[in-house]
Amino acid sequence: MATEHDYFGIVGDYWSEVIEYADQRVEVVLDADDETVTMASLDAAAGLVGELELVDDELRSAFVTQLDSGGSPVVRFLDTLLDPGLEQAEEVEAAIGRDSGDRQLDALRSMSLVRVDLRPEADGQGEPFAEFEYALAPEETDERLVASIDTGREIVDVRFDG
Repeated sequence: MATEHDYFGIVGDYWSEVIEYADQRVEVVLDADDETVTMASLDAAAGLVGELELVDDELRSAFVTQLDSGGSPVVRFLDTLLDPGLEQAEEVEAAIGRDSGDRQLDALRSMSLVRVDLRPEADGQGEPFAEFEYALAPEETDERLVASIDTGREIVDVRFDG
């Protein structure tokens, strides 16, 4: 028998919605097997959707703390996109909407949250419950910074896809 949730509806089918906040349009996706997902994890996923802006701010703050680590995925992402030799350098520069004097920080603050994938089956501590995908000039570039968090909003993984 299919599981029905107040927010997501029938679970087991692909669920997707575009959420708008600030000046962003974020695709939120839930793809869950109704036989393995609990109602508590679906409630947690729905709560995360309701607090998307807060979680986004928390992740961006965590990215800032990784700027001092030369080999971090955050630094590799920024080094790639802020390279003046990049074919899309003009588009990337235009996407940076701030000018504080710190280009890396301005780029992090100007990133778009493109997509959030919810994985309610991964509801244990340290498991990737939600994946947040960021881009700078997302229409023009393929590079992505992806952060996975667990149900307690602790970062499980950060990676640079590009």
